[in-house]
This record gives sequence, C-alpha cells and structure tokens, in this order.
Amino acid sequence: MAEEEETTRPEFPITRVKKIMKVDKDINKINSDALHLVTYSTELFLRFLAEKSSVVAAEKKRKTVNIDHLRIAVKRHQPTSDFLLDSLPLPSPQPVRVTKTVSDRKPPPAGTRRIDAFFSKGKAKVDSP
Repeated sequence: MAEEEETTRPEFPITRVKKIMKVDKDINKINSDALHLVTYSTELFLRFLAEKSSVVAAEKKRKTVNIDHLRIAVKRHQPTSDFLLDSLPLPSPQPVRVTKTVSDRKPPPAGTRRIDAFFSKGKAKVDSP
C-alpha cells in the first residue's frame, strides 16, 4: 500500500497571498511549495495573534477584541514585538472628561432650592437672584 499524502487547502486564497508576495520587487518567481508554506505560516501566525488577543480581552472582561488588546498581546510576546509593534497604529488616546466645578455651572433659576437644603433640618431657604 502506498501512503497517500493528505493535502489540505489553506483557508487563505493562495492567489491573493501570491499577489502580496509579488509586491516585493526582489521576488520574480514563487515556487508552489514555498507559496503553500507562506500561506500556512500566515494562517498559524494570525491564529496565534487572535488567541493571544482574545486572552487579553478576557482578562479585561471584554467580549470584543480591539486594537488595544492586540497591541498588549504583541508586547507580551517578545519575538512578535520585535518586528510588529512598530507597524501597529498608536493606541487611541483615552477621552478626557472635563468635570465642571460648581462655579463653572449656570446659576439655577429663581425659586429653585438646592437638594441639600431640602434635606437639612429647619426651614429650607429659597435662592433669590
């Protein structure tokens, strides 16, 4: 009995990977075996990144993986960090919430009472303009 090699098709389209590889001007021809190896390597690498990013998202108690989770996963894995971290977009700046102080707020309308005056003992004062 002859042993048959089990061939599996990669999940990525091989022709697209070939086009991406041909973008490099140093590459003229691509061997089909090399093309399959690059395609499978890409699949494995992206699966690895997805798993690590998912772990980070779970640690942060999030259901959706975002770019910040990917960036943290890349930072944690040194070999990946060495070449990929510079290619990732910069982290999104956290929105700064500006809280207004009491003096910055508009004065209440005439006849309005403050809530703390309502709960204080004795007669509540009504603000007058």
